Amino acid sequence: MQRLLRALTAIVVALLFCCTSQAYAQSTMKALVVYDAPSSSGYAKLGMAYAIMLRNLLGHFDGTVDMIPVQNYTAGQVQNYSVMFYLGSHYDNPLPASFLQDAATTGKTVVWFRYNIWQLAWDPEYNFAARFGLDFTGLRGMNATPTSDNPSPGFFDTVLYKNREFVKYYAYDSDSGRINADPDVGVMQVVDTGKAASLSNVRNSVTNEQIPYLVRAGNFWYFADLPFSYIGPRDRYLVIADQLHDILNSGQQESHQAMVRLEDVDATVSVDNMKVLTDYLYRKNIPFSVAAIPYYTDPLGVYNGGIPVSIPLSQASDLKTSLNYALDKGGEVVQHGYTHQYASMRNPWTAVSADDFEFWDVVHNSPVPEDSTAWAAQRIKAGLNDLLANGYKPVAWEAPHYQMSPLSTKAVPPIYGKTYQRAVYYTSDAPDFTESQGKDFAAGQFFPYEIKQDYYGQNILPENLGNIEYDISAIDPSSTVVYTWQDIYTNAQFALAVRDGFASFFFHPFWLDPDLKLPAYKDFQSLVTGITNLGYKWTSPSRLP
Repeated sequence: MQRLLRALTAIVVALLFCCTSQAYAQSTMKALVVYDAPSSSGYAKLGMAYAIMLRNLLGHFDGTVDMIPVQNYTAGQVQNYSVMFYLGSHYDNPLPASFLQDAATTGKTVVWFRYNIWQLAWDPEYNFAARFGLDFTGLRGMNATPTSDNPSPGFFDTVLYKNREFVKYYAYDSDSGRINADPDVGVMQVVDTGKAASLSNVRNSVTNEQIPYLVRAGNFWYFADLPFSYIGPRDRYLVIADQLHDILNSGQQESHQAMVRLEDVDATVSVDNMKVLTDYLYRKNIPFSVAAIPYYTDPLGVYNGGIPVSIPLSQASDLKTSLNYALDKGGEVVQHGYTHQYASMRNPWTAVSADDFEFWDVVHNSPVPEDSTAWAAQRIKAGLNDLLANGYKPVAWEAPHYQMSPLSTKAVPPIYGKTYQRAVYYTSDAPDFTESQGKDFAAGQFFPYEIKQDYYGQNILPENLGNIEYDISAIDPSSTVVYTWQDIYTNAQFALAVRDGFASFFFHPFWLDPDLKLPAYKDFQSLVTGITNLGYKWTSPSRLP
């Protein structure tokens, strides 16, 4: 059996962002996203990273989105927009008086996230409690300082929404004594129910105390935290994704679709495995897609006894047989990179197609030396031309391991009207970015619904559930991650909290290889059946607008 080493980065990059446009009614949304960017902080660009993530979600809705640092806000600017979001990511960042005055008095929708609300709520000039019926009492964080004896003392980590418990990510590093989490929440209480209401609570999992998580007072909304840090498929990130429909008054009704993609299909694919999966989906009348890698290469001969090998699509008989069989039974092709690896460099594992990154140097966490929009466009077009020359018309693009540089990502929209993926976003390519403003941030993001236009101009069809993984360390010591079909099914249950949320996952056909002796086919069937029984309607990239 060939190639057991397959990267799990497609999940890992986008499940955790660890850093501490359905149509809007009458298509009139014009949003202003205001964020903290303190020039004296090494985290100057963190607020921008969060702003990009919010901007991407707003790309689900028809309209336009502008982003500015809060210090650039000018008096009356909100009046040019239908909604203004403020992302309070930097504690006690000074806010301009013009911004505070407009936030307090405008008739436009204002959405405030976590920090610095006290500059508005505690200044008598703005008459906050009388105006909104709300009282901000302060911040809450960890119940106690974590120690090796008490690594999880607790915090307000469980957001209660639509009869589900969305638990925030938490991990304690005993070696450093640090936590990977974002525990701070703002405590906003409703003091006048005639003016304000709590729409969702957050619970402290140790003390069971509850406080409001999301409150609304007319046109003013307040989220107790920043739901863009440490995001995951069962996280309160889904709450903001759903609540944007109410904030923007979209009128969206419940409608849930599902998609499945057969992943990393290249010249070494098992035709038997592909036929088994294709036949099952065909019998179930489920449309599906195949992520095809046009050009297979093993430049170091890792899987060929040290002898380099390359197989262009024209010579990839097993790949073409698999694609033809899938196309005859309801499948469609997605272009998954060109070679899905980079040169002869182990990037980071083998330099073999489907194992490694193609448009990002993950070893040095930087763009590759040739990185440019023109270079990326050449590779994308080379793969597209190979597919077309062999009779395959791909319906969408998928980046290898879901990661490309800013410049290479910008090559995609002129070539492909649809992408089908998660994505990574960077602050380093902002027009005003300089090293003196602090380090760059990269934000990995998945989407529970279609994004009509993201920060880089891409139309993104969602993959939001992940993929089945098995521990096969007895064969491949590096393959120890387990992600069960039940895990993905649970993710699909949580995705129902988003009124138009998808259940979209992918599956590697190599898991069906007989020598692995895994219950992969049974698990695949169980997952498809489970998602179907949740009420999702199956679709595919070409069937989406």
